[in-house]
Amino acid sequence: MKLTRSQQKVLELLQQLNKAISAQDIYSQLRQREQNMGLATVYRSLEVLKTQSLIKGMNLPNGEAVYSLMPSDRHHLNCLNCGALIQIDSCPLHNLNTSLEQSYNFKIQYHTLEFFGLCGQCELNQSTSNQN
Repeated sequence: MKLTRSQQKVLELLQQLNKAISAQDIYSQLRQREQNMGLATVYRSLEVLKTQSLIKGMNLPNGEAVYSLMPSDRHHLNCLNCGALIQIDSCPLHNLNTSLEQSYNFKIQYHTLEFFGLCGQCELNQSTSNQN
């Protein structure tokens, strides 16, 4: 499916930032880059990009939704507090891919592996605030 100009702008911004970001922050970033787009258009673009499996959405503990690129055969640690996305370089699943393809007669195009928790800085901040 061909993307609209607005969808392409949102996707390109997420590619450049390479981190999870809220729709409001996407809207602000686009305005700063003089690529004016309404907030409703940002939300509609995000929904289409999610439907196309080009991006993913995640809700932070505070309820805020953040969006990032959909990894293709990549692996990440996701911070539930600040939205940091840390790429894991090695893959423990490649042998499993082969086994699943053979067992189920299914050609796997890509997979994702994600872990959710707190990054080092958020863990430190949480420990510090619990001590006070």
